[in-house]
Amino acid sequence: MATVLVVEDDPFVRSALIRHLTGAGHAVRSVGTALEALREVAQVGCDVVILDLGLPDLDGSEALKMIRGLTDVPVIISTARDDENEIVRLLNAGADDYLVKPFSGEHLSARMAAVLRRSGATAGAGQHLQVGGLRIDLQRREVLLDGAALDLTRREFDLLAFLAARPGVVVSRRELLAEVWRQPYGTDQTIDVHLSWLRRKLGETASRPRYLHTVRGVGVRLDVPTGPRPGSAP
Repeated sequence: MATVLVVEDDPFVRSALIRHLTGAGHAVRSVGTALEALREVAQVGCDVVILDLGLPDLDGSEALKMIRGLTDVPVIISTARDDENEIVRLLNAGADDYLVKPFSGEHLSARMAAVLRRSGATAGAGQHLQVGGLRIDLQRREVLLDGAALDLTRREFDLLAFLAARPGVVVSRRELLAEVWRQPYGTDQTIDVHLSWLRRKLGETASRPRYLHTVRGVGVRLDVPTGPRPGSAP
């Protein structure tokens, strides 16, 4: 069975979806905002997303674009907008299927099964991140570096996964505080300490980085290393 992320702000609809999907044997997580959905997709992963368009913080079509920037996980749109042009636009923007409300649980299950069959070759791809020799299993919360398991704390894992989901992108400290620590403000020292611990476990230093690069005055970037790992055989 699949791991399903339900993104729906209406508590009654969300409860009904959770009840049906759980009864069908699926593992279900649910959120009520686009921001929470993006966090779940980036940090935990899933097999399929059921995405409502009428979210309180961001239109679902914009959330779809942002999800597509993170992963190819199948997305089924749940919408009350029975407009052909809108549906075509959403499919072209990356949605895998759509359902017009109201719909039955059986209808949802049939659409989910079809989408998962079509994505069979890439099923589970949204649950892993690969950057160079780093392989991150978002669902199991496990990290391998060149095949060897790393022992990371919860915060170290969240920090590494957030950066690995955006390879080559400089992420500001303010964004890290908001998205990883989920705090609106804090000190740079908090982030620097965790980066130092993480670098040590990755076998690198700030002066000799491989994956984690500090961009002075801007933030942090995770890159694919270009040279051999220190201490490795030539």
